[in-house]
Amino acid sequence: MLHPAFVSRLRSLLPPHCVLNEREDLMPFESDGLAAYRNTPDVVVLPEDESQVAAVLQLCHAEKVAVVARGAGTGLAAGALPVDGAVLLVLAKLNRIKAIDPLARTAVVEPGVRNLAISEAVAPHNLYYAPDPSSQIACSIGGNVAENSGGVHCLKYGLTVHNILKLRALTIAGELLEIGSDALDAPGYDLLALMTGSEGMLAVITEITVKLLPRPQRAQVVLAAFDDVAKAGAAVGNIIAAGVVPAGLEMMDRLAIQAAEAFVHAGYPDCEALLLCEVDGVNEEVSADIYTVHQVLEASGAVEIRTADSEEQRLRFWAGRKAAFPAVGRLSPDYYCMDGTIPRAQLPHVLKRISEMSAECGLAVANVFHAGDGNLHPLILFDANQPGELAKAESFGGKILELCVEVGGTITGEHGVGLEKIRQMCVQFATPELVRFHDVKAAFDPDTLLNPGKAVPELHRCAEWGAMHVHGGQLPHPELPRF
Repeated sequence: MLHPAFVSRLRSLLPPHCVLNEREDLMPFESDGLAAYRNTPDVVVLPEDESQVAAVLQLCHAEKVAVVARGAGTGLAAGALPVDGAVLLVLAKLNRIKAIDPLARTAVVEPGVRNLAISEAVAPHNLYYAPDPSSQIACSIGGNVAENSGGVHCLKYGLTVHNILKLRALTIAGELLEIGSDALDAPGYDLLALMTGSEGMLAVITEITVKLLPRPQRAQVVLAAFDDVAKAGAAVGNIIAAGVVPAGLEMMDRLAIQAAEAFVHAGYPDCEALLLCEVDGVNEEVSADIYTVHQVLEASGAVEIRTADSEEQRLRFWAGRKAAFPAVGRLSPDYYCMDGTIPRAQLPHVLKRISEMSAECGLAVANVFHAGDGNLHPLILFDANQPGELAKAESFGGKILELCVEVGGTITGEHGVGLEKIRQMCVQFATPELVRFHDVKAAFDPDTLLNPGKAVPELHRCAEWGAMHVHGGQLPHPELPRF
């Protein structure tokens, strides 16, 4: 619990309405999008500009008080979960688009700007910001940088790290760092890539310069239905092997299709698996790629193929996919959203194993994938009101992540590690690698005050996990209130 005198000093740095410490004010911040893990913060601060962020960090550094930075709270790995005895630093009020340069195709934004708001602001210039997480209507660009978010169009246009040029960030001591440049490349260490995906453990981001792209002349989406999930998985690799680089290549299984159709009425067919393949570019390029995609899908065993014949239909096809996460809430009281990445060639095998594991543990799974880059989002359905089901879902999710590592993949694609996947970090990385992670952390934050206990496990925790895992046990997350 933070001392009242410390809270009083916080209040001296910020306007009164920017410091919250009454219980009813704190409860909305007790979790991020992974609501299974909750912890009420001791105090929440909502600075309104960079100088106020610096002042808070300088005070916390001087008093050795931990800081957890938070954006919109849409994260799904408990990365923004409050820590006891820490300040929860919420950057939602830093929400200004500071500059748009249509000639250089850049925008300078604060971290609280919503992802979709960038594209809306630059639309009059026929430009847009490419990364489009499913939560783009709500998620903030600062959080996107912290997690290196992707989206349905990341296959062709890349993740957040490929679409930003510069960052302003503050160390835990309140010192300003300017990372990156307006040029496409910069000399020295690639600190921009290091900071992107660092989950608030190295510095607090206060400004981002993003790259903008011209809207393509034409975009068209092909919908393909399959009577077998493995066939749809194989079709993904076949499309890429044919030389087509889709703007988006997404996959849903039967449960996800049914939920999305009931929610959005996108016109999806009744099938075991569905692929959405979008190509974009100039007219001639799109026409050629659509023809190739049709041929590949037919040869891959698609039982039905539709091509959107209008922009309205294209958007409707995508609306079902983008609404898949909330739509699955119709199927079960609760679901646990996983995030792992595998080589595309392993999709059929991994889908089969997930199905087998689902039957073994008795929990259904709705699968939604960024199939083009092998990023899986299995949604494990459970009922938190039933004793033991959350723990069962966690165990199942951990096995899926370990399967990803087993086939040559990783334990996360875009949701980050946070607290959720910290045990599986011990599976993916060996001790020397984890030591280097701690070295990097120490270079930026020697007192481990920024987002402590997240993303990179302590070595003794990995030793405990390894010992218990060999004997079929489970190493629990730190004790936190659940549901």
